[in-house]
Amino acid sequence: MPLPEFLELVGQIKRDVREIDVQQLRQMQEDKEDFSLIDVREPEETQQGTIPGAALLPRGVLELKIDQVTSDKERKIVLYCAGGNRSALAAYMLQRMGFRNVLSVIGGYSGWKQTLGR
Repeated sequence: MPLPEFLELVGQIKRDVREIDVQQLRQMQEDKEDFSLIDVREPEETQQGTIPGAALLPRGVLELKIDQVTSDKERKIVLYCAGGNRSALAAYMLQRMGFRNVLSVIGGYSGWKQTLGR
């Protein structure tokens, strides 16, 4: 169970991060929008599956290795984790690095599976 301080921190950060739900992400994919989708979960978590088209870049190395996905500060980047908290933290940090079009998926991969049955 996460510490209350963690949940408080995530709550504060989410006020500064743009979030989308899984239906909006699916619509972006269906519309063939141009964006980078990044799974910030750990490799062992992705054994459960991933959202189609996602690049794996774990939260622990995201800031160091984001250039392996994009260095374009204007590019739309969509991040997801298991439930939406780590991706919000990741989005916040990318914004601090100057990326201006970063989104976090509410509910993460769990929400994707539950909502879309994939």
